[in-house]
Amino acid sequence: MTATTAMPPVFLHPLADRNGVPSALLLDAASLQAGAVQTSLLQELASGSMSCYYRAGQAEAVHQILDEAGWKPLPADKLHHSDTALAADLPASVAWIDGDWFLAPPPKPVGNQAASRALALQLVQLVSADADTHEIEALLRQDPTLSYHLLRLVNSLGMGTGRRVTSFSQAILILGRSQLRRWLNLMLFSSREADQRSAMLLARVSVRARAMELLSKAAGQDKPHQEQAFMTGMFSLLGVLFGMPLAEVLKPLSISVSVQQALLAREGELGQLLDVVEAAEHDDLAALTQGLQALQIDNAGFNQILADAYLWMQGVSVGKAGAPHA
Repeated sequence: MTATTAMPPVFLHPLADRNGVPSALLLDAASLQAGAVQTSLLQELASGSMSCYYRAGQAEAVHQILDEAGWKPLPADKLHHSDTALAADLPASVAWIDGDWFLAPPPKPVGNQAASRALALQLVQLVSADADTHEIEALLRQDPTLSYHLLRLVNSLGMGTGRRVTSFSQAILILGRSQLRRWLNLMLFSSREADQRSAMLLARVSVRARAMELLSKAAGQDKPHQEQAFMTGMFSLLGVLFGMPLAEVLKPLSISVSVQQALLAREGELGQLLDVVEAAEHDDLAALTQGLQALQIDNAGFNQILADAYLWMQGVSVGKAGAPHA
């Protein structure tokens, strides 16, 4: 098939290794036909830092194209699915875990964990309110883990400065307030060392936020709308992160009415974008098709957006976790 209107959407899922760290991508190729596979896009994804797999047993023509694009078949016994918790007694043959296990409620925080979570909530409030830099820095000094991950991430990005970033004030100067707001919110998901869900939550929220931003751009929206789309995607999992109703987490935050309505009621254009990315996460072809048609974005455009979002997520994950899993 050559017509972009006939090209199917590509469904991707990050896979966790046995430690719960996102280290591979799984392509749902069951509905793909050989002539409709976007080889260049698949090659682009395979060039990233994560291993790329598809479920074994595909038609020979599909297998050949995916193999040439750098994707590997994944036997069923190598993959474990869980939507509840990360099992401690996985079969020896299992190398990867998929499913939404990381969306389960977090363990009840105690002691230092509870204090760290309270600080993180305060940080969300300060960043949302565009507080003074000194206020944010003072709060970060109380949570060394957050500061460490922010500086590590900024350094990993290079930023074209030719020097290492060694202080929070440098990070603010280099990033600017808009980017700072993004990274600090991402750091909330990456800094919960006692929470096994943390790495996969960061992967999910990174893809969701970046994909919403790119969908907004593809739909012809301006920069402020794109920024709101990104923040909507980011805030959409704060309730899961903190183990609280999302409405309760959002209550003290200074966010726009449109973002709040999108998060709590799926209303407006931002709510529409959130529905689209969630449909993709759940492999809901009917809902995804309907949402893309409403946005006037074809499947080929969506596939490129999804690929870009997953590659961006890999950069975020590497910045947090160091070298990617082989």
